[in-house]
Amino acid sequence: MNVQAITHLGRPFAESLSSEPSEIDGEAAFRAVLRWIGEDPDRDGLRETPARVARAFREYFAGYEQDPEQILRKTFEEIDGYDEMVVLRNVPFQSHCEHHMAPIIGHAWVAYVPDKRVVGISKLARVVEAYARRLQIQERLTAQIANTIENVLQPKGVAVVIKAVHHCMLSRGVNIQGTDLVTTRTLGCFRDDPAAKQAFLSIVQ
Repeated sequence: MNVQAITHLGRPFAESLSSEPSEIDGEAAFRAVLRWIGEDPDRDGLRETPARVARAFREYFAGYEQDPEQILRKTFEEIDGYDEMVVLRNVPFQSHCEHHMAPIIGHAWVAYVPDKRVVGISKLARVVEAYARRLQIQERLTAQIANTIENVLQPKGVAVVIKAVHHCMLSRGVNIQGTDLVTTRTLGCFRDDPAAKQAFLSIVQ
């Protein structure tokens, strides 16, 4: 590719970005990428693409605008002594790897053993979503979900399993098809009690 300095409003593109880039800055960045790969961003099919991609990126990375701990703040204490696993299975998510910004498509299994209080099950899925919609590596994503549940709910134990396909392997680099990555994080009773950990893993499919 013939890499050239890209200008925006008469200035080199990098210098035109403010400390807090605007939507217009984002669109200009995607126009620059289109030119860099050899395309014409002014042709009919691409004229509105930079704006579309900027809006899409705002959605892809909406997790930066969410506070996962705040999501879990509302809990319920009237549980009649329930003290066994609560498991949300097969939660779908989409993320992007921080190394190539390629998609990560997967599912999460989230479990905890309550200590006198529980949280609405949709909140567990929202925590997964809030962390997934950021630039990620799967190992950190798994730890963040488990650590946040432990910090806010203070349960007897937390366990998280994530299985995902990474497009940075699927569509570039080694181009390996049909593989997925599995990561786990266990805390509290799930780490200390092998029977509790096995009971959780037995329902992960």
